[in-house]
Amino acid sequence: MTAHGRRRRFVVDADSLDRLYREHSQRLLVFLARRLLDPNVAVDLVAETFAAAFAARRTFRGTTEDEAVGWLFGIARNQLLMHVRRDGSRTRALRRVARERRELNDVELERIEELADLARLRADVQAALPALSDDHREAVRMRVVEELGYSEIAERLRVSEQTARARVSRGLRTLAGLLATRSEAP
Repeated sequence: MTAHGRRRRFVVDADSLDRLYREHSQRLLVFLARRLLDPNVAVDLVAETFAAAFAARRTFRGTTEDEAVGWLFGIARNQLLMHVRRDGSRTRALRRVARERRELNDVELERIEELADLARLRADVQAALPALSDDHREAVRMRVVEELGYSEIAERLRVSEQTARARVSRGLRTLAGLLATRSEAP
């Protein structure tokens, strides 16, 4: 508190971002790894999140550290969406900081997979896939497993690109609902 009884505003600068990284990067890594099922990309997106946060540090309008953490997770979510939209290409933020990606070793990969419980998540996804309609299951398989673009999925399924996008979206939404139900079960 200041002398006038108002709280001091939390300032996002290099020092506070460094501390936020030390205290919250593992949670961000797990958040991203569970959504991507790819530890290498998750590590990249954590780095991109903090690079983007540093670049946008003056735009932070919160007043507390908790708000700063929420802001970071929002940036991570945006980085994830951008990654999905561009099919995994590297972001401009990483190129701006000129950081080369170091390949993770087996121990690091296993640790991230363990932290995010990816083995169980993969098994849950595999068990939930039969609950999807054939059309949705095939569209999700092409997009997620084969990593095809929507135009190629549309071509293979002989549907419009809009229909291919809708099938993938509906299939993923159904899977998310099934997985949420399984995680809530005792």
